[in-house]
Amino acid sequence: MAKPFTATLLGGVVAGALDITYACVHWNIVHDVAPQRIFQSVAAGLLGRDAAVAGGWNSAALGLLLHFVMTTIMAVFFVAAARVVPSLNRAPLLSGIVYGLGLYAVMNFLVVPFSAAGDGTIQAPELNQFFYGGLLAHTLLVGLPIALIAKRFAD
Repeated sequence: MAKPFTATLLGGVVAGALDITYACVHWNIVHDVAPQRIFQSVAAGLLGRDAAVAGGWNSAALGLLLHFVMTTIMAVFFVAAARVVPSLNRAPLLSGIVYGLGLYAVMNFLVVPFSAAGDGTIQAPELNQFFYGGLLAHTLLVGLPIALIAKRFAD
């Protein structure tokens, strides 16, 4: 039982760190957005946009915590699936990339639109740098590390 727990926790932390670092760097370079605002945008899913911004560093800290909780939940699902379907661990590059694509779809077409930050409508994404960057981040910085770590700690 220690290996799945380790894979889940490490996968969530590594994927979370890579993803949030990408978001902070990208948004800072392109729009001069500070990390605090990135973290608040995550908290907005729970608090709503206005409350998240008004919360200052408290809501930013909550957003950062929530981000790592979500990436750890993403790791839970992959590690559990890989225990049921061991072929996921035999091809971690493929399974991680496919999982990352699925995560991108779930986050952008379900979680965000139906959170307190969204308005309940699903919109087609604009095919721009944020779409492609988000797609690459979810596949290469979230799905892939989770899959590689799950393989490393597979029984």
